[in-house]
Amino acid sequence: MFVQQLVNGLTLGSVYALLALGYTMVYGILELINFAHGEIYMLGAYIGILSLGVMTIWGWTQAAPLLSLVAAVLVAALYCGTVGATMERVAYRPLRRTHRLTPLISAIGVSIMLQNVVMLTQGSGDKVFPSIGAPTTYTVGGATISGVQLAIIAISAALMAGLHLVIRRTSLGLAMRATAQDPRMAGLVGIDVNRVITATFVIGSALAAIAGVMVAMYYGVVNFFIGYVAGLKAFTAAVLGGIGNIPGAMLGGVILGVAEGLGAGYISNEYKDAIAFVILIVVLLVRPTGLLGERVPEKV
Repeated sequence: MFVQQLVNGLTLGSVYALLALGYTMVYGILELINFAHGEIYMLGAYIGILSLGVMTIWGWTQAAPLLSLVAAVLVAALYCGTVGATMERVAYRPLRRTHRLTPLISAIGVSIMLQNVVMLTQGSGDKVFPSIGAPTTYTVGGATISGVQLAIIAISAALMAGLHLVIRRTSLGLAMRATAQDPRMAGLVGIDVNRVITATFVIGSALAAIAGVMVAMYYGVVNFFIGYVAGLKAFTAAVLGGIGNIPGAMLGGVILGVAEGLGAGYISNEYKDAIAFVILIVVLLVRPTGLLGERVPEKV
């Protein structure tokens, strides 16, 4: 049971980590909690299902199932990246110099709007993820591990490693770090701060979309409300690891997922959410900045 629940927890934790990255990247630069981020994840799941539905009608999924799935993931990432950029330009940028609560309220409004748009256009019932190829399973240490679980863990690890390289080894990553440290000074040395912020939203939204498609493939069904709970969990993971800290978001997501998996297996599936939040409360009581967070001076 331990190995089974550990794998289940790592699968969930990988998804939480991808989502938490979006929260922590935006907070690190703008000190804004983007509460609409969970709805981007939900939107990505729907776009993936719709894309596969269209490709099934055209006969592509039967001829090349793996390529069709990759294409659906790319479509969802591009679409949600565009939505993220539009959301930043329309709902957040005009409020950037207002009171800190104003963009937060705007984020909640965008979240509610996206939920209702999806509900009105796609219905309030569950959407079923199309079946792509024959399911594969592996037995390790008495636990049954599906090919989808292995794919989620591997893809999430690759995306997180890729993001880390982008942040640390590219000019865009350097601009992001400079903007996060001091936006005004970054602008004075020639960095296009608006472009950097838009790129941050695009990257975070694309990662959320990929996570949404993978979760839809894992569970087989989605609905318009899945972004709310997943968004709360990912925000919890970001705070647990240290909000604004990218490695902390990854670590927080994995810890939260493993805690949920083990809690569901050894205590009760009904209380797995409570277990996750209890861990968060204990960590914050001991270390308010999160596991990898550091105290930083407030931006002016």
